[in-house]
Amino acid sequence: MMVPAISLSTNLTVSTNITATSAPTTLHKHRLHNSTLKSLSKSGKLDEALRLIESWPSKSPATAPDVEACALFLHSCISRKALEHGQRLYLQLLLYRDRCNHNLLNNPTLKGKLITLFSDGGEDVDLPESVWVAMGIGYSRNGYPKEALLLYYEMVCQFGQLGNFAFSMALKACSDLGDLRTGRAVHAQVLKATEDPDQVVNNALLRLYSEDGCFEEALRVFDGMPHRNVVSWNSLIAGLVKKDGVFEAIEAFRIMQGKGMGFSWVTLTTILPVCARVTALGSGKEIHAVIVKSTAKPDVPVLNSLVDMYAKCGAMDYCRRVFNGMQGKDLTSWNTLITGYAINGRMTEAMESFQEMICSGFSPDGITFIALLSGCSHAGLADDGCRLFEMMKMDYGISPTVEHYACLVDVLGRAGRIKEALEIVKNMPFKPTGSIWGSLLNSCRLHGNVPLAEAVAKRLFELEPNNAGNYVMLSNIYANAGMWESVKVVREFMEKRGMTKEAGCSWLQIKSKIHTFVAGGSNEFRNSVEYKKVWKRLMEAMEEVGYVPDTGVVLHDVSEEMRAMWVCGHSERLATMFALINTASGMPIRITKNLRVCVDCHSWVKTLSKVTGRVIVLRDTNRFHHFKDGVCSCKDYW
Repeated sequence: MMVPAISLSTNLTVSTNITATSAPTTLHKHRLHNSTLKSLSKSGKLDEALRLIESWPSKSPATAPDVEACALFLHSCISRKALEHGQRLYLQLLLYRDRCNHNLLNNPTLKGKLITLFSDGGEDVDLPESVWVAMGIGYSRNGYPKEALLLYYEMVCQFGQLGNFAFSMALKACSDLGDLRTGRAVHAQVLKATEDPDQVVNNALLRLYSEDGCFEEALRVFDGMPHRNVVSWNSLIAGLVKKDGVFEAIEAFRIMQGKGMGFSWVTLTTILPVCARVTALGSGKEIHAVIVKSTAKPDVPVLNSLVDMYAKCGAMDYCRRVFNGMQGKDLTSWNTLITGYAINGRMTEAMESFQEMICSGFSPDGITFIALLSGCSHAGLADDGCRLFEMMKMDYGISPTVEHYACLVDVLGRAGRIKEALEIVKNMPFKPTGSIWGSLLNSCRLHGNVPLAEAVAKRLFELEPNNAGNYVMLSNIYANAGMWESVKVVREFMEKRGMTKEAGCSWLQIKSKIHTFVAGGSNEFRNSVEYKKVWKRLMEAMEEVGYVPDTGVVLHDVSEEMRAMWVCGHSERLATMFALINTASGMPIRITKNLRVCVDCHSWVKTLSKVTGRVIVLRDTNRFHHFKDGVCSCKDYW
């Protein structure tokens, strides 16, 4: 019969052509069966439930019982130790798998319940080790590593001696849980096994030790492997990165390629950030060449890593070129580009890229505004920074985090608007963190505000009592003010607490080698004939164009002669001299420093770029300085 038209109060008439039948549809019948099965299972009527299961046709997936109904049935079997009922369900599920290609046995929940039933049923059931391992893999892949490991314990009790499949499953679970102790126990079982560990087991061991920071053990596993593949090398490189062996990681990648091992995208997303971290542009370009030559199309994360590498090596032209060539971009791509422009002091391009991103249909997130606010801080764009902070809240509905407030405080403090910065700190909805007080202390250093510096330092010492950098900054503020007694008190306190100032360190890459220099070190190099000859020639040329050393940056109460000697030994000068001697004339020089560059070294490099005609890119802890023809991209504001 036909369902009649329905008259609505809005005078709208809706007519349908649905034909009602007295018999329920197949779908309705299937749902009714599942509902009945659940009800019977819950009430413990297993015989009736099993008759219902076995009465269903097994020729179509549409007629199979659903996972929830089967799980309830098995749960009831387990609680009543009804092993035979469970076995008959297992046979029925095998029929569905073979006849209609519907494999419910792959479901981790059902696998777990079947194994629990068979292991607790009081009878020996011939379930091979491979079934148990498959269950463990199912748990692991679905985010249940703890259950996978518990299953491994059951396997040890059941089988005693296990094979490589079981070992690899257990080791993966240990890695996912960060359970090094259990992982070592599994390793001991691997060593005792009659079967030699295969590559999968060795790779799992390598990953376990690498991710838990046990690099010496990881290296022993790696050295003992009869065969290594890309996964093995990836784990080794990741382990080196984790233990801050960044230079060794780059060398390991070079050896890996030399052996013709190839790479995976995981390899590149691991090693490219290392190149970015140490400003190894040469190595980064080599990896870029590897990507270009590859027949496979790089995914977006790899290209984002490449964009990031060029940005953090100060090569923004290359960075933009890679970005423009990307077929698909995500928000991370845009954030990486904007951050690159910001840290390289190119805020005009950063803001233009921000507008371009909006026009491309992307909405900014908190990371976008951290990049822009940080760039405004180092460029002295206080008004723009305040405007962006309000825009973030009002236009994009982004609630500022403590990191955004820290950026805003830094923007105002660096610009000398310290009272406004303090008002922000007082009124913000968060308790001030060490980074916020540290930003204020740095502003006090820049603007010589000793009384406020002492008050801020007191708060910092309470929050971060073991951070030597805070004590060093207060000591420097006193030294800049000529308060040598106060300097002495701070330094004696640091000495009593066993705190030491972080040594200035700079590095650069020439060809495939990275050279490192420490302040006051490299005596053999500084005493070489070549160094002295080049130094003398340069200093004469620099004095001719007006360079005068500023020994005031040496914050120690020593003679002027000693100050001049110390400032000449700063690590960035040693690195620059080494580059001048060991690279061809006209080649750009790229140096990275772990601390902020001092005022005199900044003036020295500026003048050097003028007299040598070299482009010098110096990346310090805050930002990039691009020196060319006696001018720095930071415009002397850093």
